This record gives sequence, C-alpha cells and structure tokens, in this order.
Amino acid sequence: MPDPVRPARELAVLAAALLPLAAVAASPAPPLQVRAPAGAPNVVIVLLDDVGFGASSTFGGPAATPALDALAHEGLRYNRFHTTGICSPTRASLLSGRNAHAVGIGAVMNSADERPGYNGVHAKDAATLAQILRGNGYNTAAFGKWHQTPDWEISQSGPFDRWPTGQRFEKFYGFLGGETDEFEPTLVEGTTPIMRPAGAGYHLTEDLANRAIAWLRAQHSVTPDKPFFLYFAPGATHAPLQVPPAWIAPYRGRFDQGWDQLREQTLARQRQLGVVPANTVLTPRPAGLPAWESLSAGDKRIAARLMEVYAAFLAHTDAQIGRLVQALKAAGEFDNTLFLYIVGDNGGSAEGGLLGSFNYMGAIQGLPEDRARMLEQLDRVGGPDLYPQYPAGWAWAMDTPFQWTKSVASHFGGTRNPLVVTWPKRISDHGGLRSQFSHVNDILPTVLEAAGIAMPEVVDGIRQRPLDGTSLVYTFNDAQAPGRHTTQYFEVFGHRAIYHDGWIASAFHTRLPWQVISTSRKPFEADHWELYDLRSDFSQAHDLSAQEPARLATLKALFLEEAGRNQVLPLRGQTLNAKLPSLTEGRTAFTYFPGTLGIPEKEAPPIFNRSWSVSARVEVPATGAHGVIAAMGGEPAGWSLYLDAGGRPVFTYRAFAAGAIELTGQGALEAGLHVLTLDFDYDGDGYGKGGTARFSLDGAPLGSGHVPATPPAFFSIDETFDIGIDRGSAAGSYPAASVPGFPFNGGRIEQVDVRLR
Repeated sequence: MPDPVRPARELAVLAAALLPLAAVAASPAPPLQVRAPAGAPNVVIVLLDDVGFGASSTFGGPAATPALDALAHEGLRYNRFHTTGICSPTRASLLSGRNAHAVGIGAVMNSADERPGYNGVHAKDAATLAQILRGNGYNTAAFGKWHQTPDWEISQSGPFDRWPTGQRFEKFYGFLGGETDEFEPTLVEGTTPIMRPAGAGYHLTEDLANRAIAWLRAQHSVTPDKPFFLYFAPGATHAPLQVPPAWIAPYRGRFDQGWDQLREQTLARQRQLGVVPANTVLTPRPAGLPAWESLSAGDKRIAARLMEVYAAFLAHTDAQIGRLVQALKAAGEFDNTLFLYIVGDNGGSAEGGLLGSFNYMGAIQGLPEDRARMLEQLDRVGGPDLYPQYPAGWAWAMDTPFQWTKSVASHFGGTRNPLVVTWPKRISDHGGLRSQFSHVNDILPTVLEAAGIAMPEVVDGIRQRPLDGTSLVYTFNDAQAPGRHTTQYFEVFGHRAIYHDGWIASAFHTRLPWQVISTSRKPFEADHWELYDLRSDFSQAHDLSAQEPARLATLKALFLEEAGRNQVLPLRGQTLNAKLPSLTEGRTAFTYFPGTLGIPEKEAPPIFNRSWSVSARVEVPATGAHGVIAAMGGEPAGWSLYLDAGGRPVFTYRAFAAGAIELTGQGALEAGLHVLTLDFDYDGDGYGKGGTARFSLDGAPLGSGHVPATPPAFFSIDETFDIGIDRGSAAGSYPAASVPGFPFNGGRIEQVDVRLR
C-alpha cells in the first residue's frame, strides 16, 4: 500500500536542496562593467628619462620647457621630490607605490642578478597602478619606455605577464629596453614587435605623442564618462641624443662657456625662480671630473655641440608633452585631470664618459674614438647615423646645485628630480611651491587618494604587501603642511643613503658614474659616510659627520634596518656575472625560421669573444629576391646578412669606431636554393679582439675581411636579433628608399643556423 506521506516528504527534501540555488539566483549579480568612483579624475603621468634637477627652464636650467613652465604656473612645483637614482627601479617604484628592492627591481634591468631584491622580476604582491585603476573602472594605456621585463622574457616565447599588457595596461606602444634609436626604434605594440611607420621625418617622441593623443580621443569618443590613466614615458632624454635639426639651431653657441660657468648661471636662475632657497650653496666639482678650462679647444667644441643637442632634445620632448596637454584641453578633459610631470627618472647621465662620445655604447666598453674624426662629424651630431652622449661634466651641470649624477644614489645629483602637479578642479594655489620631502613611491598612493580608491588588500588572489609611499594630496592646498614621508632609504650599485626627519646620511661606494663598468672590490665597511642637515642645507654642501657622530651612527643603523626590510641586503655593488635564466645557456647550435623577431641581444646567440658562423638556406625565384635574411645590432654596431636591391648577397659587420667589414657577391643570386655562409674567425684569447670574416655562397668563397677589434660585451642594449627584417636602426647598408627594416621580399628563407665555435 503506498505511503501517503512519502510524496510530501520527498518534496520537502527537494525544496530544501534547491533552497541554496534559489538564494544564489536571488542575490544580485556582480556588475558587468565596473564604474570608477563618481568624480574620479583622469590621471596622466609623464616620466622623462635622464633629466637632472637643473636642466629645464622651469627649474633654472638652459633648456626651454614652455609646456612645463605653463603647467607649473597652473599647478604646483615640488623641489624636494626624489627618484631612486636609476631608471628601472624608479619605474618599478612609481608603478607599485613600494620601494624598488621590495618589488624585486632594485637594479637597472641590464645589471640584474639573482638576489631577490635585484632579480628584475616584479613581485606579484606589489600590484601596479594600472592593475588597480583598471580594476576600478579606468581605461589604461602606456606609451614609451617600459624597462620592467626580464631579458629572458623579452621574446615571442614570452611569458607576457611582465610586459605592459600583462601588468594591466590595456594599450601599450613603445619599447621594452632601456633606450632606443629615436629615428629607427625597436617598437612593440601590445606584445607584437613592429616597425616604425614608414616615411621621412620620423621621430619617436613625436610618434608616441601622436599615438597617445589618438588613444585619448578614441577613449573619449566611446566612453566619455570613463576616466583614464595615461602613462607617457618617452625615451628622451636618454642617449642616443637625437632630435630634428630645426630644434638644434637655436642652441648654437649657447654652451661655449662650459659646465663650470653654467652651474653658476643655473643656480642664479634657480634662486631667482625660488625653486631653491636663497642660501643654497653650489657643491664642488667631483674629483676626477675635469674643469672646463682644462679641455683642449677641440674637445670643447665637441662637448659644446653635444650639449646643444641635449638641450634641443629636452626642448623638443617638452613640446610633445605640450601637445598632450592641448589635446586634453581641447577635449574638455583637462580640468579634472591629475597631471603629474616628473622631470627625469634620475639625474643627468654621465655615461658618455669624461669627454663625450659619438658612439657611446662602444666607448663604455673601452673602444676608442678618433677625436679628430669626431670634429669632422660635428654637423652630424643629433642625426640618424650617430649614437651620441654628452660628457659627464654636462650631466653634473644638469644636476645643479647638487653633487654627483645618475646612478649615485647616495647624493641628490642622482636622486633629486623636479615634479610639477596640476589638477585645476582641486588645486587652487597656482604656481605654488611645495618643499615637503617626497619620493617616487608616493605617486601611486597620491593617485588612489585623489580617485577615492582604497588600496586593495588582495589583487588577483594574492595578498598585497603594504605601500611604502605616502599620498601627496595633503600638500595640494597647504604649502606649510608638515611632511609625512619621514624615512626613505636609497641604494644603487652600493652607493647608499638614508633620509630621516630632515637629515640624510650618505655613503658613496666605488663606481664612478662615468666609468659604467666597474670591477672594484672595495669593502663596504671602508666607505666614508657623510651627514647633512637638510633643514638648512638644501644642496648637501656641508658634511656634519665629524660634528654629529652619534646621529650618524643612528642613521647608519636605520639604513641597515630599512635595507633588511626591503631586500637590499646583501650589498654587492655592481654585479657583472649574474646567475640568471638565459635562453642560450649551454647551447652552441641555433636554428631559426622566418617570423623570428625581437629576440633581445642578451638572449641571441652569444657571439662575442669567440669564433662563430651563420648559414642561411634561401630560395630565390626567377624574378629575384632582396632584403634582410638575418640581422643583429644596429647602426653603431652589429651585423647583417642580406640581399641588396639588385639581389647580390652582402654581409656587413660593424664594431663602433673600431672598424667595419662589408663583403659583397659579384652578382644577383640565380633562381634556386642557395646556402650563404659567414664564418667569423676570432683572433685569439681575451676580450674585444679582432676577427676575420669569410663569406661564401654554396661553398664557393665570395671574399673576406678583417676588423681589428670587436665589442667585448654587446652591440647595444636595445637592438634585437631578427630573421627576415632588421628591426631598429640599420645594421646593413640598405637602399635609402627601402621601407623600414628592408624586409626580405621575393623569395623564401628556409632557415638560418648559427654555430658557436
């Protein structure tokens, strides 16, 4: 007999089981599109490269910066703002709001090593500003220099999570390395290597501004109510110093007085503008840096011309940022845009050496330049076929009134940079000066407070480490507000300092900024610590270490505490033989196929200081072929295997000013499959020796040539190894009318083999 109660009992059980599902269905669904807080401002961060405190006209310098002048008049000038002293760490700190070593990028990417604070791998518990803003309803884009991706991840093999788009920039257009040729850059869009737009008159900074403005307009057209974050970081004014010639002409003869007098002139203008206290003292020239009057007449002419180009480069860059500002105003976006213009990621760069260089990548490796030849090339400085950098004396002058230059994190010549902030909707003290101590890690918390966004405790499932920076919003409408960033350490290449409550202790280690590669093993315990009272000594001019030993000891102990907390220890100075991942480790044979693009030089076959060969199998149709088969490096130094416009095989090898080889076949390749081989026979043991190149076609010799020296370590830090095209500047002598990169056309590259011997 059926149980009359059972159906009701089963129905009750079923209802109980379905109750959670009904509750889930009844709960509100998460929004399909996150909206930013009401009234949240647009955010534009401009970060220039290698610009010292005393370079721009806004802060008393010789380079005209009218866009920066105008923004300073509309907003605020910060004269105690600090960077880390070198590029990659500054960018890591800026984008994360943390100290660079804590993020894992305490060293410039080119000098990364295996220590946790220096390995160049951005920690996932330090989310970027782009990650946070994008997760809170912002559009995000980055244009220009990145220099935050480990070398072994910069290829089409990825991974891409530490590329800009992996760090939540929806749009990226720029370059991944530390520098690039301004006329023929190594560009990336998203994660794809691309060539620069074809056509005469190209310049990278102009291109970046064009792209950024186009992105702003598209974003405003489609989602006018959605705020945006634009990170604009041009390669300027990092070497190579390259700028359209019309910008150089106004600076002719402006630097014939030399760097010693320019320092005095700049300080006078800084006092007049009020960006330094009236009692500021000009710090002395570092030992080892020559006085201007000690230079020969020829070296003065070279140095003056290089500085003319540098000033023009900065002026040209500022003009492109002015275009960004005008685009924002034209769109009605400027009033509610928090615009932060950071004038340099560190101080002026002394990497051009004591006398300056027209091919500085060779000079820093010890390859000499002919000074007489340089005088003959003066009118080419700033153009596309030189790779120049100004002398260290100008870098020091650009850091007026401070000691030292870029990479010397112990002193303000390396770490004090101007900051200008505008936000018409919220900042009413037009032209105001702010002198609270601040640091690049303050930028992220400033933006979050301005946008009304709390720092998330968890991002992508990962609990976040605390911020190290302090929001600067408290200073916007109160010039006299007590400073809130009370403690900050600094360290680069063993140069180190600790700021605390108006005092700073500074220790210069060993690496001179004009000697880029240092092998000194001086113990850190032997370093002399200096002490400065910044409340009365703006420029670090009066060392009080002898008068205040107890205070100095306290600050040294505080440095060790902060260093331990932020993964700065153990100190090593400059590391030349880092044990990091490599795409080529243990390999002597490499095979590449068409479509292989954008391999960074560090991850290309390591051909330096040894013998090597490259062999290419190329199929040529009856109609002929031309273009690049394989190339590495660029205009200053590198090699290229290609078929010229007439179809003749060519091999070119360039070693900066040390010499070049160009070997050419007698005629165009006939139809069919061919093997082109280049054997490079190194002269002997040691670094940077010469070598003989032997070129052959299908086993038959085409010619040979000898170069007396080769680069000991690299052709460049920005050019790439590519198959079927030459990205960046030209390593070969390609036809002037060719499209950028002289791509292989008309035939087929079967494969390219590189062998190390």
